Amino acid sequence: MKFISTYIIVFTLLSITIFSMHQSKDIVASSAEEVCPINIGDKVPSVNLRDIDGEEINLRDITRDKKSILIFYRGGWCPYCNLHLSELQNIENEIVELGYKLIAVSIDKPGKLKESLQEHKLNYELYSDSKAEASRAFGIAFKVGDSQVEMLKSHNMDLEKSSGEQHHILPVPSVFIVDEEGKIKFEYVNPNYKERISGRLLLSAAKEIK
Repeated sequence: MKFISTYIIVFTLLSITIFSMHQSKDIVASSAEEVCPINIGDKVPSVNLRDIDGEEINLRDITRDKKSILIFYRGGWCPYCNLHLSELQNIENEIVELGYKLIAVSIDKPGKLKESLQEHKLNYELYSDSKAEASRAFGIAFKVGDSQVEMLKSHNMDLEKSSGEQHHILPVPSVFIVDEEGKIKFEYVNPNYKERISGRLLLSAAKEIK
């Protein structure tokens, strides 16, 4: 377990070095590489999400008195995100046994979340951050350039259709482990959307957190 502890420390230091030591709340970066995530030790922001039925709920209420693993992903249109969600579902039972619940958040509107649940047979909670309020509050929001928006659309990945919004904002795929008091204890934020934390490494990190 010393390896995992060392990894967490090293990754945290890298996150601080790369993304700066200060939280940039409600800032939208101009690229994925320029985001500035919330700090470890900070409280989960008070922001509203929507569930699959379109009902608003505050993120602090979702995580209240319960250890949680928050997964921010780009959307159900992203194959890398779907692979990652499927992989994490494989460790869901072990995560639950440790006292956690898995919560996945994307820019997709509620209707798209329902499609993802049905198509990929996901069991854990999905929430819509279609207005990107949570992504901004966590400091992981960035603006997708017009040329990239059109390129994605040409591959049947329509950001406006998926979110129901025209802001063209996405979150950098991220994972946050939150304790019962709502404090962030671990984070993995990688601007390369093809690189995701493995289920086994995430499980090991969750076991390390007291």
